Amino acid sequence: MVANPETTLQFLMTSRQCELNSLRCLLQSGELVGKISQLVHMLQRERGTSNLFLCAQQSVAPDELRLREQDVGVAQAQVMAHLLQLEQRTDLLPQASRLFSRAASVVYSLSLLPALRQKLRQRSLSQPDVMTAFNDTIRHLLALVFEVSDTAAEPGIARALIAMFSFMQGKEFAGQERALGAAAFATGAFTPDRQQALLDLIERQERCFDTFVDFADDDNKARWQQLGTDREFERLRRIACTRTAAGALNAGESMRWFALATARIDGMKRLEDALEQTLMALCQQRIAAAEAACRDQAASVESLLEQQQDHAHGYSVFMPGEEMAASQSAAQWISSDGVCPQLGRSLLSLVQTQSRRLQRLDSALTEMRASLTERKQIDRAKGMLMQHRGMTEDEAYKTLRSLAMSQNKKLVEIATAMLAVADVFQSPP
Repeated sequence: MVANPETTLQFLMTSRQCELNSLRCLLQSGELVGKISQLVHMLQRERGTSNLFLCAQQSVAPDELRLREQDVGVAQAQVMAHLLQLEQRTDLLPQASRLFSRAASVVYSLSLLPALRQKLRQRSLSQPDVMTAFNDTIRHLLALVFEVSDTAAEPGIARALIAMFSFMQGKEFAGQERALGAAAFATGAFTPDRQQALLDLIERQERCFDTFVDFADDDNKARWQQLGTDREFERLRRIACTRTAAGALNAGESMRWFALATARIDGMKRLEDALEQTLMALCQQRIAAAEAACRDQAASVESLLEQQQDHAHGYSVFMPGEEMAASQSAAQWISSDGVCPQLGRSLLSLVQTQSRRLQRLDSALTEMRASLTERKQIDRAKGMLMQHRGMTEDEAYKTLRSLAMSQNKKLVEIATAMLAVADVFQSPP
């Protein structure tokens, strides 16, 4: 028995308002993803220039390094300003603790860049060490994007976020391939380990781009197909992965690889910008639809309250409409203790409609997050190997991949098994 229909209606309106607040936070999170995209791109450019500076000393002047550093500084300031804005709204952010834990890792990794740059200019760090440092910083930024994607509670926006995150991840592997290939071409060191690393990066790109295609909208899928891959780049890629003769190539061919790889990554950035625009437009559309739904529901609530007032004054009001119809048993949901049967049926219809709609949203999100769950398991397993075995991210991934191949299992199965064993040994008796 419900003696106060106003409370029921108040909670229904609060539910709608919470959805609207969540969408507005998603809009802000989407803007953060766009700013991270720009920062990652600038870091990728700085990493590439740094590789040329170390491996092809005649090709890059220190002034060019400073220009790349300035570009990173501008993009970094925008990301930090946006994070500080989000910090003021932690009460409205889903999973704010996890989000800002990732943000703390980002801020710390960015704080290490000035010391890295100083050593870079002094050439007191090797090319692999410099690349690893940049890779780690970008990895933390992408982990923050993943956190935003994982907390999105609207299926359409979640799909757009997963598509963009997957594409950003694939683009990062393309950036690592550019850096590794540039070092190989400049020094002539086409070692089996380096070639295997290139093959691994190519395979990881393909996996990320496959996920992107699964979740992207038709327009951005078409853009990806139009982007294609330059034939000359593919030729140099085959040389890098199969060359056995020692000795550096001429500087022109070495720079050709870098230029073609850069053109490919710049094309990816344009598609990444299109993905950001799609995400922002989708957020705006969903917010507008949610605001309209709130207004409609408010009008329905006002009408229902007027019915209750009419009933209290002795009037009987009948609300026609299929959405207000209910079974005979539904009429008993609210007794006649101050509440008219028609109002009871109307309240029940509103509650049931809201419940079914949220259930549909949850079902859609559950299906989409299956791929994110796999990513989480693999990342946790990699993190465990990095922490307890002192491995780099690439070494940890290669270890998991090798185990998966030797046991003829999926990567996520190996990661899950490894984490299960770790949990057993770490759990208290």
